[in-house]
Amino acid sequence: MDESTSPGAVPHPRVPPPEPGVVFTADFASETQWVAGRSWAYPGGGPVNPGDNKLDYLVSDAAYSRSGVFRATRRPDGLWNTGLLTTEGSPDGFMVRSGDVLEARVRLPEQTGAWPAIWTWRDGDQEVDVFEYHPDNPDLLEFTNHVRGGSLYLTDDAVAPGAWVDLRTDFGARSVVWWLNGARVFADGRGVGRSWRAYLIVNLSVSAGRYHPSPDPGATEMSFEVASLVVRRPSATRAPRGGTGGTGGRATASAAGHGEPSEAPSEAGGAESSS
Repeated sequence: MDESTSPGAVPHPRVPPPEPGVVFTADFASETQWVAGRSWAYPGGGPVNPGDNKLDYLVSDAAYSRSGVFRATRRPDGLWNTGLLTTEGSPDGFMVRSGDVLEARVRLPEQTGAWPAIWTWRDGDQEVDVFEYHPDNPDLLEFTNHVRGGSLYLTDDAVAPGAWVDLRTDFGARSVVWWLNGARVFADGRGVGRSWRAYLIVNLSVSAGRYHPSPDPGATEMSFEVASLVVRRPSATRAPRGGTGGTGGRATASAAGHGEPSEAPSEAGGAESSS
């Protein structure tokens, strides 16, 4: 008798099916998914970008990004070795597309000068910032659609140095929608257009001091963590749902052109582009 069909036989374990609509689950250690320490969002692909007020010196060392903890350490020349991962140039070459939904769980950094971000980029443009954060504005997150010009400076008690936050961005053709800890907080009413697509970037930059303070003189290291990042494609399982508007938090919205700092509320100071 076939043992697999005998009474009381233990069934073979089965690999669970992927969640409906999930088209990308980040494995930061994967060299198939991600390229480390190089991005065409930086002049010449890096390693430096002083024109964007960054002290970054991109490195491919796995210790700076591949665990999901994105690190920066001070160099003798005053720049900082920094971790960056991008899907651009990877064997998979994954791109987020119009209609996709990105969800991420992030631990915010604590050190002055830290500048973490999750964002998109392709061919010198197509930038949407899932989030940016600066600890000198401890309760404020920055959300920006550089593709069609819209931004939000959200202040919320859940946002703080060292805090864990759940982020979601819906890359709608007519409206990009941002969520914080399960609450919809902003819909820009601009969107990205139906044909939009772009690569993902996750990185920790270091501010050079123009819009936000540079690191304290005695600081030698900083970090933030991305515990999970997935992209869903609702059109693969059901018709997308529309809608605009937002709830939760205290917010200031403004139009923001690509690559130009937009003005934050007076208590927040200026904002830098992540590009």
